[in-house]
Amino acid sequence: MRVEELLNHDFAGLGSEDDAVVLFSNKHVASEHIYHDVISGVVSAMRHVNGVKGVLGPYDRNAVGQISSDEHAAVIAVTLSGNTGQRLASTNHMQRIADKRARGGVHVWVTGYSPTARDIDSVASSDVERAESIGLPVAFVILLVTLGTLPAALLPLGVAGAGLLLTYGLLSILAPLFHPDSLLIALVTMIGLGIGLDYSLFIIGRFREEFASQERQAGASVDAVAVAMAKSMATSGRTVAVSGMIVASSLASLCIIRSPLFFEIAVGATVAVVCTLAAALTLLPALLLLLGQRIGGVSLRRWRWETRGRKDVSRATVWGKWALAIMRTPRSATVGAISVLVVSALPVLGIHYGINIGVLAASHTDAGEGERILARSFAAGAMAPMQIVMIDHRGEPHSDSRVVSGAQMLRRAIESNSGIAGVAESRARSGVVLTAVSSAPIDSMAASNIVHYVRGVLAPRLHADGGPTVLVGGATAQEMDFSNVMRSEFPVVLTLILSISLILLMISFRSLVLPVKAIMINLLVTSAAIGIVVFVFQDRHGERLLGFSSPGFIQAYLPTMVFALLFGLSMDYEVFLVHRIYEEWRRSKDIRSAIATGVARSARSISAAAAIMIVVFGSFVAANLLELKEIGFALAVAIALDATLARFVLVPAVMCLLGARSWWLPTYLAPVGTKPNREQPPLEVNDDR
Repeated sequence: MRVEELLNHDFAGLGSEDDAVVLFSNKHVASEHIYHDVISGVVSAMRHVNGVKGVLGPYDRNAVGQISSDEHAAVIAVTLSGNTGQRLASTNHMQRIADKRARGGVHVWVTGYSPTARDIDSVASSDVERAESIGLPVAFVILLVTLGTLPAALLPLGVAGAGLLLTYGLLSILAPLFHPDSLLIALVTMIGLGIGLDYSLFIIGRFREEFASQERQAGASVDAVAVAMAKSMATSGRTVAVSGMIVASSLASLCIIRSPLFFEIAVGATVAVVCTLAAALTLLPALLLLLGQRIGGVSLRRWRWETRGRKDVSRATVWGKWALAIMRTPRSATVGAISVLVVSALPVLGIHYGINIGVLAASHTDAGEGERILARSFAAGAMAPMQIVMIDHRGEPHSDSRVVSGAQMLRRAIESNSGIAGVAESRARSGVVLTAVSSAPIDSMAASNIVHYVRGVLAPRLHADGGPTVLVGGATAQEMDFSNVMRSEFPVVLTLILSISLILLMISFRSLVLPVKAIMINLLVTSAAIGIVVFVFQDRHGERLLGFSSPGFIQAYLPTMVFALLFGLSMDYEVFLVHRIYEEWRRSKDIRSAIATGVARSARSISAAAAIMIVVFGSFVAANLLELKEIGFALAVAIALDATLARFVLVPAVMCLLGARSWWLPTYLAPVGTKPNREQPPLEVNDDR
């Protein structure tokens, strides 16, 4: 960021981004008249584009090596100024010029960091559309099978859609504060659809159950619908509200990372959660009251177990029997589930971080075509050169003899590096700028190593004894800085998320033990999910199956982003299940019966909600953009682990081992005016080992 600021202000005549206009022809060479005319026309037009600070054509006096050895390819160097949005607008104008000027078999493309980012956005948009076309129909089938009728199945889709529409509207209002891209829209769509369908399913499931109870007692009536709705919102509605607060706070915590990307993700994702939560707590109850018996009556006809007495539920259903089976050997179940999660998490120990900006995914776009010609005929790093700014030893924009002599020494040292294809020098009163072209792709480890070498070895040598200050910028350096910031601030994000979640869960559960247990399980699940992602994407075990080419590392921001998303999303099931167990425990004071009944009454909704989440997130595995593929895969795997091992093995097993101590809360933490849960002796368990 410091280099970009200097180039925009103190080196304004040099510009802040170097892009390339690439020309190529199979049947013509640069010395031919038609090729020459195209080059001249493009150079002339580019000089009139707003935001373009400099244009260097292959025939200009200072041009060096801008025509390939076979003369079929040529490069026009273009320097842009301005912020991200302004540079993007300039490259859009440049590409329109390129399209108009191409003729006679001479193709023209604009490539570079901003053009590539623009085309990657279009790829991501296509990926989102493809994922929606896969995920939504499958999710609808799951809803139809789970809820039994078309009106009931359409309700969650309508609520999720309303939440997303509200989200998109608010983001359009907030757009002047940042620049929402397709990655953000993809994440917002993932989150909005996932939690919208989840929350709706939880509330509809409870409404159906309460309506069945009212119908048995007083018969179907308007009052039965209203009472069922009131009880549903007092139970599942409250649970959804608590869960939404945890999800929103987890995502909002990403704001503390000093990065525009994480700020945008935090704002967009938090807005999506709040809007979806608002739709689930307002629009859904209104629709349920309107439809009434059409929704509630499904439970009586389709699932007969709901009409039975509460005492029989735990033994009358598959899920109730499952919970009882787990509680027969809770220690073995706990050790087994934890072992699976720990083994799954082991690949995290060998994780490597990097930044893949998606050049390969955009290979069929204009910028991708230009990058391919550049890499083949010139150098792979020519699309976004490294910018090295040299100013005086105090860090102030100023050029003196030490700066000039230091620049010459640095240039010779860089040119001797086998990873550098060429270096150009520009001088100004503010200092000296070296533009170095890497022979490796800008998002490769080789390019990152060159930046490390300049920053960590050459720059300190020159700065010693009052030498010039050396600052390295460009696409590779920016991505490395972003990665470093993310890794250094992850512990702060982790602490904040855990602290907020602990407080909210303590308030919700009125227990200290359960929140600690929930947090530990979620940490295990999240670590296991990231470990599987490392195994599949970094260690190349899923290349053929999932259709990608591994760069040998994981996106640097993925663990932080996935952790914030998963920690909030997976807590949905924890809150829903434990609240249901708590209801039964308050009624019976029998922890075994409460666990079995709670699992039996909530398992269908949790299973269906998890299946929908897995489908929605898993559909992004079909994306061309590697980062979307990784995020979708990570979220789908984590939800699958959470809804199986965590909720239906660890939760009943651990709560059975803890017994009534699960609800322990110290006296000094009890809310004013309430009685704290007193510690009670644990129930004995029969653990056949």
